[in-house]
Amino acid sequence: MQQAEIELQDFGPDHIEGAVALSRQENWPHRPQDWQMALQLSSGAVALDDQGRVAGAILVTPYGWDCAMINMVIVDRNVRGKGLGRKLMEQAFTLAGDRPLRLVATADGMPLYQKLGFVPSGTILQHQGKVAELGMPDGVEAAGAGDLPEIKALDRDAYGANREALIDALAERGQFAVIRRNGAIEAYAAIRPFGRGEVIGPVIAGSALEAKALISFFAATRADAFLRVDTDSRTGIADWLQQVGLSHVGGGVAMDRPSKKQAEQAKSKVYALANQALG
Repeated sequence: MQQAEIELQDFGPDHIEGAVALSRQENWPHRPQDWQMALQLSSGAVALDDQGRVAGAILVTPYGWDCAMINMVIVDRNVRGKGLGRKLMEQAFTLAGDRPLRLVATADGMPLYQKLGFVPSGTILQHQGKVAELGMPDGVEAAGAGDLPEIKALDRDAYGANREALIDALAERGQFAVIRRNGAIEAYAAIRPFGRGEVIGPVIAGSALEAKALISFFAATRADAFLRVDTDSRTGIADWLQQVGLSHVGGGVAMDRPSKKQAEQAKSKVYALANQALG
């Protein structure tokens, strides 16, 4: 297949089936519903071959004007090495506008991202499996719809960007748990169906103890469920995740363009991502 035979188009719902086929080729766990959620929050592009099949895809998820996540970057192995990944990235830059960019890179993708000006900022560890039996933690409770505005404010303070649309999408599909102090929410976590089971994240908390309690709240009622947690290696919860049965199975490198400035430390921080694609 020649590069001239590839056409870039806007990523639309009709392309999800082809994107799922590509992701299965790479053993990604994403279901059609997972691609649909990502597309709901994003704009993107697909590369179509001369028979109209999806040969590559990319999404750009904006979080207000604060930043954008580049994600779901995939190229059919039959057309790799022909510059298609760079073309998709260039289209992503156009879609993102002037927003600072973030992504989680695989080892295969890192050389291209570095050439395009992305700088490593952390290591993301993917943990998954079936948890050991955990007791229900004290001080954690299920959140209600009325808690969403406070959850959104806490998330923005910790993540450094407006992710209200993401929180709304998580509320449509999953559940939230919170920790309150003096009537105010000071930590939260979400869980939703994803891939082979469910993913716990984001987890925003003021300490590792709070993060573990929030994760335990969901895991305690899911002893036989397949769970996933994506965490930064610097959060200090990776060893505990392994101890409770969530094995380290991979991950990626968090990268930024331009390099993020050192921000003032928020009271709460991100202990687990929504997933590697969405940050």
